[in-house]
Amino acid sequence: MNAPRTVAGATADQLILGLDTFGDVTRDAEGRRLSHAQVIRDVVEQAALADRLGVDAITLGEHHRDDFALSSPEIALAAIAGKTERILLGTGVTVLSSDDPVRVYERFATLDAVSSGRAEAILGRGSFTESFPLFGYDLSDYDTLFSEKLDLFARLRAEGPVTWSGRHRTPLVEQEVFPKTEQPEGVRAWIGVGGSPHSVLRTVQVGIPMMLAIIGGDPARFLPFANLYRQTQEELGRDAMPLGVHSPGHVAATDAEARDQLWPHWSVNRNRIGRERGWAEATRDEFEREADAGSLYAGSPDTVAERIARTVRTLGADRFDLKYASGTMPHAQLMDSIGLYATEVIPRVRALLG
Repeated sequence: MNAPRTVAGATADQLILGLDTFGDVTRDAEGRRLSHAQVIRDVVEQAALADRLGVDAITLGEHHRDDFALSSPEIALAAIAGKTERILLGTGVTVLSSDDPVRVYERFATLDAVSSGRAEAILGRGSFTESFPLFGYDLSDYDTLFSEKLDLFARLRAEGPVTWSGRHRTPLVEQEVFPKTEQPEGVRAWIGVGGSPHSVLRTVQVGIPMMLAIIGGDPARFLPFANLYRQTQEELGRDAMPLGVHSPGHVAATDAEARDQLWPHWSVNRNRIGRERGWAEATRDEFEREADAGSLYAGSPDTVAERIARTVRTLGADRFDLKYASGTMPHAQLMDSIGLYATEVIPRVRALLG
């Protein structure tokens, strides 16, 4: 008998269930801020635990600011590769707009080699913009930088001689890039999308799957983008491409415990970013609404599993990554959340979808 399928065609046991972190700078049990170096070591330990317990993927976000420790996630992923055996190793995201596509490709091809084929580049424009002045880019070129560099990265995946030219980089003429991978389609890649129709279309045009970053509101509001994604694949005659979803959350023994643990750290993180962007101060009511019916997967294993399964069904997703780190939450609580996600949430999600 054929196995049950999600809307997108993945069986329940083929669904990728992963974890994501930006390397948020945390505090110890006494409330003391940890060093960036210690946070990075903790991230390596968290990823090793996820691998031992059977989580499918770990992604590390790139940021260049004081509250996040991971500015060079590929290096941390290489360290994780040496301590793990099966987990996929990705970035969430690599800010391609302020980087060089050739160097990005070389780094991921190298990571793919040392991890025996487990590397993934999740590429994005970046919702934080600190990297642009840091590396000498003009924010007025925000979109054109990404479009050009994504086009070059997509061509590099063929791993043959590349001829290319654009406005923001010196041209290439029959240039080879090394090392080559052992993958038939080159470095495995996704494109992180916040939800604009133009971004959805671009993923299909370049032939790189979409990872939807859903950080607020009912996930069902992204269904038009999922439908546009699939419709455009059909119109362009592309083979079916997987769809991923990334959202924040936290798992504890009960709903109340999970929310009480997460709230003080979530609110500090949300308000710090909100002050930079002109948002109103977060309230506990807002937090509770997001945890009840929005895109904050905070609760017991049963609650989180049911909500992930609902999102996967609604959008026809082939992958779901939980951003398990939020603000200053201590390492020990993050490890507990990873343990519950791996041993209780993931099996429940597969059972619900199966």
